Amino acid sequence: MPNRNVGFHYLHADRHSIRRLQEATAMITRRALIGSSTAALTIAALPAVAAPAGRLKQSVSRWCYNDIPLDRLCAAAARIGLQGIDLLNPADYDTPRRYGLRCTMGYAADIMTIPNGLNRRENHAAIERALRVGIPQAAKAGVPNVIAFSGNRRGLSDEEGIANTVAGLNRVKRIAEDHDVTICMELLNSKVDHPDYMADHTAWGASVARQVNSPRVKLLYDSYHMQIMEGDLIDTIRKNIQWIGHFHTGGVPGRHNLDDTQEVNWRAVARSIADLGFQGYVAHEFVPQGDPLSALTQAVRTCTV
Repeated sequence: MPNRNVGFHYLHADRHSIRRLQEATAMITRRALIGSSTAALTIAALPAVAAPAGRLKQSVSRWCYNDIPLDRLCAAAARIGLQGIDLLNPADYDTPRRYGLRCTMGYAADIMTIPNGLNRRENHAAIERALRVGIPQAAKAGVPNVIAFSGNRRGLSDEEGIANTVAGLNRVKRIAEDHDVTICMELLNSKVDHPDYMADHTAWGASVARQVNSPRVKLLYDSYHMQIMEGDLIDTIRKNIQWIGHFHTGGVPGRHNLDDTQEVNWRAVARSIADLGFQGYVAHEFVPQGDPLSALTQAVRTCTV
């Protein structure tokens, strides 16, 4: 799934797999699907066809659907045509595999958080220790990407923050290279959701990735966050695609459905990413409004190009 080095075989819609998915989804109750009978009916009505035709590999972020048990989310995701589940903890890495999916982005270092990350040299030893365990664990489970964060500024200049982050990633890049797992540092907005976060512009993140210069250190380009901070998504992606290892989506404003209430032309963005020959994953990371699985199904269709 996620990575440009790890191939993925689509789940074949033979009778056995269809029957297995139908049995799994038949167990979904209204309570499991956040009390929504509409959502339950939506899963039952989804066509038993995996992997829609298209040039992008799509997945979905787990936290946006926390009220749906992971097994049931995986069953529904497979039927919708997704290829993985994003942002899982190690204990859950193997669950998607039972449905022909994989974890496309994992958490591998709990010590590293959005406010407390790689831009502080005093964090580097603990982050390295965690990744020496977390990256091999991800590799063993077939997880191609793990997430990383810059941390908050707390008065650091851009230059000092870049130097510190480069130094931290240089300590761990060989671990990632040896295990064919990509460390993806996420770009987040500091305007609305994460005040003072340092990696809040593409240029800052690209400078870090360029200096580290490893095929296993990339950016997680979150289109929702970067639309808020700088806009100009398509051109920015084109100019920086060599440094991008993973994408997230999310409607602006509000981080909701990828529909006509949002200011981004998501189909055009998806087509631009596909035209660049991107081989990683585009993970949907929006908080659904209305029936959650209908919203996810529509997002998959929008980004199938």
